[in-house]
Amino acid sequence: MIAVLAGGVGAARFLRGLVAAVDPSTVTALVNTGDDTTMHGLHISPDIDTVTYTLAGAIDPERGWGLCDESWTAMESLARYAAIRPVGSTAAPTWFNLGDRDLATHFYRTARLGEGATLDTITAEIARAWNVPIRIVPMSNDPVHTFVTLAEDCAAGPKGAEIAFQEYFVRHRHAVPVSAIRFDGVDAAAPLGLDVLDAADRIVIAPSNPLVSIGPIRAMQGVDALLTRRRDRVVAVSPIVAGAALKGPADRMLTELGLEPSVVGIADVYAPVCATLVIDHADAARADDVRSRGMQCIVTDTIMRTPAVAADLARITIGASS
Repeated sequence: MIAVLAGGVGAARFLRGLVAAVDPSTVTALVNTGDDTTMHGLHISPDIDTVTYTLAGAIDPERGWGLCDESWTAMESLARYAAIRPVGSTAAPTWFNLGDRDLATHFYRTARLGEGATLDTITAEIARAWNVPIRIVPMSNDPVHTFVTLAEDCAAGPKGAEIAFQEYFVRHRHAVPVSAIRFDGVDAAAPLGLDVLDAADRIVIAPSNPLVSIGPIRAMQGVDALLTRRRDRVVAVSPIVAGAALKGPADRMLTELGLEPSVVGIADVYAPVCATLVIDHADAARADDVRSRGMQCIVTDTIMRTPAVAADLARITIGASS
Protein backbone atom coordinates (compact mmCIF):
# COMPACT_ATOMS: atom_id res chain seq x y z
CA MET A 1 0.00 0.00 0.00
CA ILE A 2 1.17 3.51 -0.81
CA ALA A 3 0.21 6.54 1.29
CA VAL A 4 0.66 10.01 -0.18
CA LEU A 5 0.64 13.22 1.83
CA ALA A 6 -0.93 15.69 -0.56
CA GLY A 7 -1.69 19.34 -1.09
CA GLY A 8 -3.10 20.82 -4.27
CA VAL A 9 -1.96 21.04 -7.89
CA GLY A 10 1.51 19.44 -7.66
CA ALA A 11 0.23 16.59 -5.53
CA ALA A 12 -2.73 16.01 -7.84
CA ARG A 13 -0.47 15.75 -10.87
CA PHE A 14 1.84 13.38 -9.02
CA LEU A 15 -1.12 11.21 -8.03
CA ARG A 16 -2.28 11.13 -11.65
CA GLY A 17 1.14 9.76 -12.56
CA LEU A 18 1.05 7.31 -9.68
CA VAL A 19 -2.25 5.72 -10.70
CA ALA A 20 -0.75 5.15 -14.15
CA ALA A 21 2.23 3.40 -12.58
CA VAL A 22 0.62 1.19 -9.92
CA ASP A 23 -2.69 -0.43 -9.05
CA PRO A 24 -4.86 2.55 -7.95
CA SER A 25 -6.58 0.42 -5.31
CA THR A 26 -3.28 0.36 -3.38
CA VAL A 27 -3.09 4.18 -3.13
CA THR A 28 -4.46 6.40 -0.37
CA ALA A 29 -4.04 10.17 -0.49
CA LEU A 30 -4.07 11.96 2.86
CA VAL A 31 -5.06 15.49 1.83
CA ASN A 32 -4.58 18.87 3.49
CA THR A 33 -7.74 20.63 4.69
CA GLY A 34 -6.03 23.55 6.40
CA ASP A 35 -7.01 25.83 3.53
CA ASP A 36 -10.69 24.82 3.62
CA THR A 37 -12.94 27.84 3.78
CA THR A 38 -16.58 28.92 3.80
CA MET A 39 -17.81 31.10 0.93
CA HIS A 40 -21.46 32.03 0.30
CA GLY A 41 -22.31 29.67 3.14
CA LEU A 42 -20.67 26.78 1.30
CA HIS A 43 -17.89 24.56 2.64
CA ILE A 44 -15.01 24.62 0.13
CA SER A 45 -12.20 22.04 0.25
CA PRO A 46 -9.78 23.29 -2.44
CA ASP A 47 -7.07 20.63 -2.15
CA ILE A 48 -9.50 17.73 -1.96
CA ASP A 49 -11.38 19.05 -4.99
CA THR A 50 -8.20 19.60 -7.00
CA VAL A 51 -7.11 16.01 -6.34
CA THR A 52 -10.59 14.69 -7.14
CA TYR A 53 -11.03 16.63 -10.37
CA THR A 54 -7.52 15.84 -11.57
CA LEU A 55 -7.89 12.10 -11.04
CA ALA A 56 -11.30 12.24 -12.70
CA GLY A 57 -9.73 13.82 -15.79
CA ALA A 58 -11.99 16.85 -15.33
CA ILE A 59 -9.55 19.50 -14.07
CA ASP A 60 -8.96 22.68 -16.05
CA PRO A 61 -5.46 21.96 -17.44
CA GLU A 62 -4.41 25.60 -17.74
CA ARG A 63 -5.48 26.86 -14.32
CA GLY A 64 -4.70 23.61 -12.54
CA TRP A 65 -7.84 24.06 -10.41
CA GLY A 66 -11.57 24.02 -11.07
CA LEU A 67 -13.32 22.19 -13.87
CA CYS A 68 -12.65 22.27 -17.58
CA ASP A 69 -15.29 23.77 -19.87
CA GLU A 70 -16.51 25.82 -16.91
CA SER A 71 -18.89 28.80 -16.99
CA TRP A 72 -18.98 31.69 -14.51
CA THR A 73 -22.52 33.05 -14.64
CA ALA A 74 -23.13 32.89 -10.89
CA MET A 75 -19.93 34.79 -10.07
CA GLU A 76 -20.62 37.40 -12.75
CA SER A 77 -24.11 37.89 -11.37
CA LEU A 78 -22.76 38.71 -7.91
CA ALA A 79 -21.50 42.04 -9.24
CA ARG A 80 -25.11 43.28 -9.14
CA TYR A 81 -25.10 42.98 -5.36
CA ALA A 82 -21.62 44.33 -4.69
CA ALA A 83 -22.83 47.86 -5.47
CA ILE A 84 -25.57 47.76 -2.81
CA ARG A 85 -23.68 45.80 -0.15
CA PRO A 86 -23.62 47.65 3.21
CA VAL A 87 -20.28 48.79 4.59
CA GLY A 88 -18.73 45.99 6.62
CA SER A 89 -20.75 43.24 4.95
CA THR A 90 -18.91 40.26 3.52
CA ALA A 91 -21.86 39.14 1.39
CA ALA A 92 -21.41 38.48 -2.33
CA PRO A 93 -17.60 38.27 -2.44
CA THR A 94 -16.29 38.05 -5.99
CA TRP A 95 -12.57 37.62 -5.30
CA PHE A 96 -12.88 33.84 -4.80
CA ASN A 97 -14.06 32.39 -8.10
CA LEU A 98 -16.36 29.38 -8.09
CA GLY A 99 -17.45 28.02 -11.45
CA ASP A 100 -21.07 27.09 -12.08
CA ARG A 101 -20.36 23.36 -12.37
CA ASP A 102 -17.93 23.42 -9.45
CA LEU A 103 -20.66 24.90 -7.25
CA ALA A 104 -22.53 21.59 -7.38
CA THR A 105 -19.72 19.90 -5.45
CA HIS A 106 -19.86 22.54 -2.72
CA PHE A 107 -23.66 22.40 -2.57
CA TYR A 108 -23.46 18.64 -2.01
CA ARG A 109 -20.65 18.79 0.56
CA THR A 110 -22.37 21.53 2.56
CA ALA A 111 -25.75 19.80 2.54
CA ARG A 112 -24.23 16.50 3.69
CA LEU A 113 -22.31 18.24 6.48
CA GLY A 114 -25.62 19.79 7.54
CA GLU A 115 -27.09 16.30 7.72
CA GLY A 116 -24.35 15.27 10.12
CA ALA A 117 -22.10 13.36 7.73
CA THR A 118 -18.36 13.58 8.36
CA LEU A 119 -15.94 15.12 5.89
CA ASP A 120 -14.22 11.80 5.21
CA THR A 121 -17.54 10.12 4.40
CA ILE A 122 -18.52 12.99 2.09
CA THR A 123 -15.10 12.99 0.43
CA ALA A 124 -15.48 9.29 -0.36
CA GLU A 125 -18.97 9.90 -1.77
CA ILE A 126 -17.75 12.71 -4.02
CA ALA A 127 -14.81 10.58 -5.18
CA ARG A 128 -17.21 7.78 -6.12
CA ALA A 129 -19.41 10.21 -8.04
CA TRP A 130 -16.36 11.21 -10.09
CA ASN A 131 -15.12 7.60 -10.48
CA VAL A 132 -11.84 8.40 -8.75
CA PRO A 133 -9.85 5.15 -8.49
CA ILE A 134 -7.95 5.86 -5.25
CA ARG A 135 -8.97 6.46 -1.68
CA ILE A 136 -8.96 10.15 -0.71
CA VAL A 137 -8.88 10.93 3.01
CA PRO A 138 -9.03 14.43 4.53
CA MET A 139 -6.43 15.00 7.22
CA SER A 140 -9.22 15.44 9.81
CA ASN A 141 -12.97 15.64 10.17
CA ASP A 142 -12.42 18.54 12.54
CA PRO A 143 -11.85 22.12 11.36
CA VAL A 144 -8.27 23.34 11.05
CA HIS A 145 -7.70 26.78 9.55
CA THR A 146 -4.37 28.11 8.28
CA PHE A 147 -3.55 31.74 9.08
CA VAL A 148 -0.51 33.77 8.06
CA THR A 149 0.97 36.76 9.87
CA LEU A 150 1.76 39.81 7.74
CA ALA A 151 5.43 40.80 7.81
CA GLU A 152 4.80 44.47 6.94
CA ASP A 153 2.05 46.99 6.40
CA CYS A 154 0.40 46.20 3.08
CA ALA A 155 -2.92 46.07 1.26
CA ALA A 156 -3.89 43.02 3.27
CA GLY A 157 -3.54 44.79 6.62
CA PRO A 158 -1.03 46.15 9.15
CA LYS A 159 2.20 44.44 10.09
CA GLY A 160 1.57 41.67 12.62
CA ALA A 161 -2.04 41.11 11.61
CA GLU A 162 -3.24 37.59 10.86
CA ILE A 163 -5.27 36.80 7.76
CA ALA A 164 -6.86 33.55 6.63
CA PHE A 165 -4.94 31.54 4.08
CA GLN A 166 -7.41 32.03 1.22
CA GLU A 167 -7.32 35.80 1.80
CA TYR A 168 -3.55 35.59 1.41
CA PHE A 169 -3.47 33.09 -1.42
CA VAL A 170 -6.39 34.15 -3.60
CA ARG A 171 -7.51 37.66 -2.66
CA HIS A 172 -3.98 39.05 -2.39
CA ARG A 173 -2.49 36.58 -4.89
CA HIS A 174 0.13 35.47 -2.30
CA ALA A 175 2.00 38.71 -3.06
CA VAL A 176 2.26 39.98 0.53
CA PRO A 177 5.19 38.92 2.75
CA VAL A 178 4.50 36.79 5.82
CA SER A 179 6.39 36.26 9.05
CA ALA A 180 4.59 33.29 10.59
CA ILE A 181 2.06 30.54 9.89
CA ARG A 182 -0.49 29.22 12.38
CA PHE A 183 -2.84 26.25 12.14
CA ASP A 184 -5.85 27.22 14.21
CA GLY A 185 -7.63 24.27 15.81
CA VAL A 186 -4.90 21.73 15.05
CA ASP A 187 -4.31 20.82 18.70
CA ALA A 188 -7.94 19.81 19.18
CA ALA A 189 -8.43 18.14 15.81
CA ALA A 190 -8.37 14.35 15.61
CA PRO A 191 -6.12 13.18 12.76
CA LEU A 192 -7.31 10.76 10.11
CA GLY A 193 -5.07 8.34 8.29
CA LEU A 194 -2.65 7.40 11.05
CA ASP A 195 -3.54 3.76 10.46
CA VAL A 196 -2.82 4.22 6.77
CA LEU A 197 0.58 5.77 7.44
CA ASP A 198 1.40 3.04 9.93
CA ALA A 199 0.53 0.21 7.54
CA ALA A 200 1.85 1.69 4.28
CA ASP A 201 4.70 -0.02 2.48
CA ARG A 202 5.72 3.38 1.13
CA ILE A 203 4.90 6.91 2.27
CA VAL A 204 5.31 9.69 -0.26
CA ILE A 205 5.32 13.40 0.49
CA ALA A 206 4.03 14.83 -2.77
CA PRO A 207 5.53 17.93 -4.43
CA SER A 208 3.41 20.40 -2.48
CA ASN A 209 4.19 23.54 -0.47
CA PRO A 210 5.97 22.08 2.59
CA LEU A 211 4.77 24.88 4.86
CA VAL A 212 1.07 25.38 4.12
CA SER A 213 0.09 22.19 2.25
CA ILE A 214 2.11 19.49 4.03
CA GLY A 215 2.66 21.56 7.19
CA PRO A 216 -0.94 21.27 8.44
CA ILE A 217 -0.90 17.48 8.00
CA ARG A 218 2.37 17.17 9.89
CA ALA A 219 1.04 19.44 12.64
CA MET A 220 -1.75 16.97 13.41
CA GLN A 221 -1.17 15.12 16.67
CA GLY A 222 0.89 11.97 16.15
CA VAL A 223 1.71 12.43 12.47
CA ASP A 224 5.32 13.56 12.80
CA ALA A 225 6.03 10.98 15.47
CA LEU A 226 4.75 8.24 13.17
CA LEU A 227 6.68 9.58 10.16
CA THR A 228 9.83 9.77 12.27
CA ARG A 229 9.40 6.17 13.37
CA ARG A 230 8.90 5.07 9.75
CA ARG A 231 11.43 7.50 8.30
CA ASP A 232 13.20 4.89 6.17
CA ARG A 233 9.94 4.30 4.27
CA VAL A 234 9.28 8.01 3.62
CA VAL A 235 10.31 9.73 0.37
CA ALA A 236 9.55 13.32 -0.66
CA VAL A 237 9.52 15.00 -4.05
CA SER A 238 10.88 18.54 -3.97
CA PRO A 239 8.38 21.22 -5.08
CA ILE A 240 11.33 23.58 -5.64
CA VAL A 241 13.30 23.37 -8.89
CA ALA A 242 16.33 25.59 -9.54
CA GLY A 243 15.42 27.78 -6.59
CA ALA A 244 11.83 28.44 -7.62
CA ALA A 245 8.41 26.98 -6.97
CA LEU A 246 6.76 25.55 -10.07
CA LYS A 247 3.44 26.95 -8.84
CA GLY A 248 2.48 29.06 -5.84
CA PRO A 249 4.48 30.91 -3.17
CA ALA A 250 6.59 28.11 -1.63
CA ASP A 251 9.92 29.69 -2.59
CA ARG A 252 8.97 33.11 -1.19
CA MET A 253 7.48 31.66 1.97
CA LEU A 254 10.65 29.65 2.64
CA THR A 255 12.72 32.82 2.31
CA GLU A 256 10.37 34.89 4.46
CA LEU A 257 10.46 32.27 7.21
CA GLY A 258 14.25 32.02 7.23
CA LEU A 259 14.77 28.90 5.13
CA GLU A 260 16.77 28.51 1.95
CA PRO A 261 14.49 28.55 -1.13
CA SER A 262 16.10 25.49 -2.70
CA VAL A 263 16.17 21.72 -2.53
CA VAL A 264 18.47 22.15 0.47
CA GLY A 265 15.78 24.17 2.23
CA ILE A 266 13.30 21.42 1.43
CA ALA A 267 15.76 18.87 2.84
CA ASP A 268 16.03 20.91 6.05
CA VAL A 269 12.24 20.86 6.43
CA TYR A 270 11.81 17.14 5.73
CA ALA A 271 15.02 15.51 7.04
CA PRO A 272 13.60 14.66 10.49
CA VAL A 273 10.77 12.60 9.00
CA CYS A 274 12.01 11.57 5.56
CA ALA A 275 14.95 9.45 4.44
CA THR A 276 14.93 10.25 0.72
CA LEU A 277 14.45 13.40 -1.34
CA VAL A 278 13.78 13.32 -5.08
CA ILE A 279 15.10 16.40 -6.90
CA ASP A 280 15.20 17.62 -10.48
CA HIS A 281 18.18 17.41 -12.84
CA ALA A 282 18.38 21.20 -12.62
CA ASP A 283 19.47 20.79 -8.98
CA ALA A 284 21.92 17.93 -9.48
CA ALA A 285 24.78 20.11 -8.24
CA ARG A 286 23.05 20.36 -4.83
CA ALA A 287 22.64 16.61 -4.37
CA ASP A 288 25.60 16.32 -2.01
CA ASP A 289 24.22 19.20 0.06
CA VAL A 290 20.98 17.26 0.41
CA ARG A 291 22.92 14.14 1.40
CA SER A 292 24.75 16.16 4.04
CA ARG A 293 21.37 16.51 5.77
CA GLY A 294 21.33 12.74 6.28
CA MET A 295 19.06 11.98 3.33
CA GLN A 296 19.39 9.84 0.26
CA CYS A 297 19.08 12.00 -2.86
CA ILE A 298 17.59 10.82 -6.16
CA VAL A 299 18.03 13.01 -9.25
CA THR A 300 15.47 12.74 -12.05
CA ASP A 301 12.97 14.77 -14.07
CA THR A 302 10.43 16.17 -11.59
CA ILE A 303 8.67 18.66 -13.86
CA MET A 304 5.49 16.81 -14.84
CA ARG A 305 5.03 18.30 -18.30
CA THR A 306 3.22 15.20 -19.55
CA PRO A 307 1.38 12.28 -17.96
CA ALA A 308 4.21 9.98 -19.07
CA VAL A 309 6.78 12.08 -17.19
CA ALA A 310 4.54 12.06 -14.12
CA ALA A 311 4.24 8.27 -14.29
CA ASP A 312 8.01 7.87 -14.59
CA LEU A 313 8.50 10.19 -11.62
CA ALA A 314 6.03 8.15 -9.59
CA ARG A 315 7.83 4.89 -10.41
CA ILE A 316 11.20 6.32 -9.43
CA THR A 317 9.78 7.84 -6.26
CA ILE A 318 8.12 4.71 -4.93
CA GLY A 319 11.19 2.70 -5.89
CA ALA A 320 13.43 5.11 -3.99
CA SER A 321 11.70 4.30 -0.72
CA SER A 322 12.28 0.54 -1.01
